[in-house]
Amino acid sequence: MKLLVDTHIFIWIFIEPQRFTESAREFLEDVRSNQFFLSHASAWEASIKHGTKKLKLPVDPELFFPDRVRRAGYQHLRIDLDHVMSVHKLPLIHRDPFDRLLVSQALAENMTILSNDRVFKKYKSDTLSLSDIS
Repeated sequence: MKLLVDTHIFIWIFIEPQRFTESAREFLEDVRSNQFFLSHASAWEASIKHGTKKLKLPVDPELFFPDRVRRAGYQHLRIDLDHVMSVHKLPLIHRDPFDRLLVSQALAENMTILSNDRVFKKYKSDTLSLSDIS
């Protein structure tokens, strides 16, 4: 399965691992059965929040994200023009530009979004939550 990991899930893996059940941790570490991706949009969003002091990371985002993606065995998902140009086709369920870009990327790349944010289930993209993998 190809999974696009939402920003908060990715950060929790390293900052708040106690949020995950043992079976969820096993799922998130199973890079043989699944392909996990972190969008550059997530790193962008986290960098903004870190810069405004709304997000604490153990190191600056430019160190945190490349290092943790590598450690997890995940892959980066670049933002392509096709991803950006498809956002306008999404229903206006909510206005968060980062979430909308993740939905657009997931649809374009045939990925399932892994998020605890219920708003993703309102879109036509495939979505899993922590309770689905626990």
